[in-house]
Amino acid sequence: MYRVFEALDELVAIVEEARGIPATRNCIVPRPETLDLLDDVRDALPAEIDDAQDVLDHRDKIVDDARGLAEETVRTADEQATTAVADARAEADRILAEAKAHADRMVAEATAHADRMVDTATNEAQRLVADAKAEYESVTGRARAEADRMGEAGRASYDRSVADGQAEQRRLVEETEVVRSAHAESARLIDTAQADADRMRADCDHYVDSKLAEFEETLGGALRTVGRGRQQLRNGSGVPDYAGEFRR
Repeated sequence: MYRVFEALDELVAIVEEARGIPATRNCIVPRPETLDLLDDVRDALPAEIDDAQDVLDHRDKIVDDARGLAEETVRTADEQATTAVADARAEADRILAEAKAHADRMVAEATAHADRMVDTATNEAQRLVADAKAEYESVTGRARAEADRMGEAGRASYDRSVADGQAEQRRLVEETEVVRSAHAESARLIDTAQADADRMRADCDHYVDSKLAEFEETLGGALRTVGRGRQQLRNGSGVPDYAGEFRR
């Protein structure tokens, strides 16, 4: 490499010392010495420079090949990405369809179960209401009949007491010496008959009231049972045992 710089220096000296051509900036240099120095420069240059020149000469081809390889790689990657996206989309559509079908099936089953629970609760509530109504009518009928019987008995007793008092009053009126006592006894008998009638009426009212209280308790239990059943239906905890709750 030192010979290169030495030959270049000699070439510079030759050019500087060459005889100039008048009226021009050119000069006359010795050809043989100049050519020998140029040969020395060429021989002294490393082989890597020649290889680098070959690389530079083939640079465009290398760049074109690399660009083609890159484009092919990008195209292959795009195709693979497109295929992967299509496969992923198809798989996602399949999973979504299966999930939707499963959800629809679960909703349908839940709806059918809820309908069955509502129907069962409705039928049980209607049965309880019908039983309560029948019990109410039965208790009311028995209470009304008992009240009528006790009223009739009270009226009959009252009528008998009044008749006995009136008879006694007439008898006592006929006996002047006991008129005052007759009036008192008559009033006593009438008061006694009235008290008996009031007592019997009170007993009848108490009996009817107790029966109605029993019916009210039964009906309240049925309504509470129906309310708990509706709450269980809303909470989704299953069909309640209405019959067992009503018996308790």
